[in-house]
Amino acid sequence: MSAAPESTMSTDIRPLVELLRERSVRWGDFTLASGAKSDLYVDARQTTLHARGARLIAEAVLARLLPEVTAVGGPVSGADPIAGAVAALSSLQGREVHGFMVRKEPKGHGRMLWVEGRENLPAGAPVCVIEDTVTTGGSLLRAIENTEASGLKVVQVLVVVDREEGAAERVRAAGYPFEALVRRRDLLPA
Repeated sequence: MSAAPESTMSTDIRPLVELLRERSVRWGDFTLASGAKSDLYVDARQTTLHARGARLIAEAVLARLLPEVTAVGGPVSGADPIAGAVAALSSLQGREVHGFMVRKEPKGHGRMLWVEGRENLPAGAPVCVIEDTVTTGGSLLRAIENTEASGLKVVQVLVVVDREEGAAERVRAAGYPFEALVRRRDLLPA
């Protein structure tokens, strides 16, 4: 067995990695939502909904947000706790970054919206699409498409965990900057 690749994570992410390993990461034999088999399962919601995890993620996202970004959001339900934590912490820090959420399907009644929270932002507002965990990036790309179709401008894409199975390459190939706070290699057992 070869040694794990050297980690590129910054020291400020180490507490988040430790919490992800403790709360969200399981090694074994798993079938993913896509039907693919994997030795890694990441239930990131166990970290994004944890009080300290929400704060650590919000701090990391805010530290990396481009100055022009006015809102963060992404696919329901993975991005929802992240968007809420970022919005709350940004207000405490004096930088109002609003949240939004992108539905899998438009709401079946009322205004039938794909993007909730859109009314807080002017047309063309620069936003960051976020997600808790990505594998191939399919749902992330659909969220980006629906965000832009709602009249917002996606200028940044941030994810908490990249399983390193093609999402980064697909998102970049579609013309969007992609950054992961944590990658699969960072989660390998010490």
